[in-house]
Formats: sequence, structure tokens, C-alpha cells
Amino acid sequence: MNFHRSISDYFAAIFPGKIRKLAVNAMLGCPNRDGSIGRNGCLYCNNEAFNPRYAYRSEGSISSQLEAGIKETSNKGPFYGYLAYFQSFSNTYGKFETLVSLYEEALSFPGVKGLVIATRPDCLEPRLLDWLEQRFGNKAPENHPFLLIELGIESTLDSTLAAIGRGHDFACAESAVKELSSRGLEVGAHLIIGLPGEGPEQYLRHIRAINSLPLKTLKLHQLQIIKGTPLARMWQEGSAPVNLMSAEQYARVLVPLVRELRQDIALDRLVSEAPPSLLLAPRWGLKPGEFESLFEKILLREERKG
Repeated sequence: MNFHRSISDYFAAIFPGKIRKLAVNAMLGCPNRDGSIGRNGCLYCNNEAFNPRYAYRSEGSISSQLEAGIKETSNKGPFYGYLAYFQSFSNTYGKFETLVSLYEEALSFPGVKGLVIATRPDCLEPRLLDWLEQRFGNKAPENHPFLLIELGIESTLDSTLAAIGRGHDFACAESAVKELSSRGLEVGAHLIIGLPGEGPEQYLRHIRAINSLPLKTLKLHQLQIIKGTPLARMWQEGSAPVNLMSAEQYARVLVPLVRELRQDIALDRLVSEAPPSLLLAPRWGLKPGEFESLFEKILLREERKG
């Protein structure tokens, strides 16, 4: 990404060598699936869509998943080290002792320099926050491991969050980002572009809200219709309240958002790639790198126009 600060730039300022994220599936569940908040999950969500092959669904320790991930990516090295990426479901949702045990298992694996923990903003209990601060934040030893908490914000509009069955409002996300940052923890955000009822005006509002928060990274991706989700059923019935974009349309939508984004926030991702076996629409046939090339061309074209 030459058009904005990239995630590689972000990690290069922290680590002395190349770092790679390895996704692991801790099978921790989600309050929007176990009945605490809801049972159907968010409108668009199927966790199968972002589980790598080596992150087993129902068996396999964190260590065995990391070992498999390193073997699978061995042709892309060498690396200075790895980050264990707790990606699937809500990775701060569970018994305190269980969570700490999982995190420490990952940190003890050879070559692992830290963690990336993806979670919801409403799954941050005070006891866990205290431990995170002591292990990685303001109260941690000077040589503590790296940690990035990746929060699923998805939208800054409460009406959208209600429509997609998210189960929390934007104030919850704002509070979570500020609380984590106040404890000396690095925080990233995740937004979906193309949610029901939203358009360019709302997307810019999202970015301006993101800019006001103490965030380090941002992931953006297009709304996708994934098999096994409530949105997929609506789409197949012809009642999905969304207008899916082509790759070029989505790239054009991104141009003003990237221009507006605060320069010190690293763009971790612009696009999502779901497994073809699960993706119903939109089917662009582009790899993320190919989409980034398309986006750069459109961005340069728009800049030449003035």
C-alpha cells in the first residue's frame, strides 16, 4: 500500500524484522450466538469464512495450530517472528482463567513475539482488562510481548448496528477503544463498507469518527454474502436490503475514505477474501493484491483530475 501508511509500516516501527500473523481458532464462542445477546449472530457473519485450513474447527491446541501455520507459510519466510492471531469469534469472551491460559500458550510457542486478539467491544471484563494492562500495557515490564486488540466496530451508526443484529451501540465501541488505549494497549478497528442503509455520506462519517479515536490500525472490507448467514437467506429470497458493489465501484467508494483517514492510522486491509466455496456474492475474481492495484490506479486517476 503506497497510498497510505500500511500495516507493514506499522510493524516495521515495532519489530526489527519481518513479522507474520498466524490465525488460530480458540473456539471461544460469541455472546451473539449463545443467547447472552442473541442466537443467530450478526446478519453477515459465518466464522468459517475466515478460518485458515490449519486452524481446526473443533480440535487442535493453539500450539499445534501455530506449528501447522508456520509449516504452511514456510515458503514465504524467513521471518523475524510471528504473531498469534486469535481471529475467530470473540476472543476475550470466556472464563478469565481459560483466556489467560490460551494467550500464554501462544506466547510460549517458539518464535511468537506477541498476540493480535480480535473481539467485540462489549466483551472486555474489568478483570481481563487489568491483566492485559499488567502483561502488555502501562503496568507491564519494559520487554513485554506485543499486543494489538482488534475491535469489531463495523459501523458508527446505531441504526445500522441494530439492523445487522450487532447487539451493541457505537458508544460501547468508543468507550472500549478509549479504555484500552488508556491502559497503554494498542487498538485497531474493523469496519464493513456496504451495510444496509449506508452510502458514501455514512462511510465518511465512519472515517471521521475513527479519526477521533486513539486507534493504531484500521481494517476495511466490502460487505460479502456468505453461505449460512441470515443475510444469505435474505439474498436468496430476494429481500436482502443491500446494493452489492462491483470491484471498481467499491474502489471508487474507498478513495475519499482513504484520503480522509488520519495519516498515522495504518491501513491493515482494504478488502476481504472469503473462500469461494462459501462466497455467494459479490464474486470479483480478484486477489487482495490485485484489488489494491486496481484501487491505486483509480486513486491516481482521481488525483490527476484534481
